[in-house]
Amino acid sequence: MATTSLYSTNSSSTSWTPQQNKLFERALAVYDSATPDRWQKIARAVGGKTAEEVKRHYQVLIEDLRSIEMGNVPFPNYRS
Repeated sequence: MATTSLYSTNSSSTSWTPQQNKLFERALAVYDSATPDRWQKIARAVGGKTAEEVKRHYQVLIEDLRSIEMGNVPFPNYRS
C-alpha cells in the first residue's frame, strides 16, 4: 500500500509548501492535543489551510510514522 508522505508536494488533495510544512511542525509543538480549537489554531498559524486540511495533514504524518516504525519504509541508499 502506497502512502502519501507528509513532505511530498501533494498531501491529501492540497499542496503544501516547505514553508507551510515548517509552520505546521512549529504549530504542532505549540498546540498539543489538549488545546481547545487545536486544528483551527494550527490552520491560522500555517496560513492558507483550513482546520480540516491541517487535521488530515496530521493524520498523514501519523500514518507515515507508523509505516516507518513498522519497517515498511525502506532506508534510502545513500552514496558514501
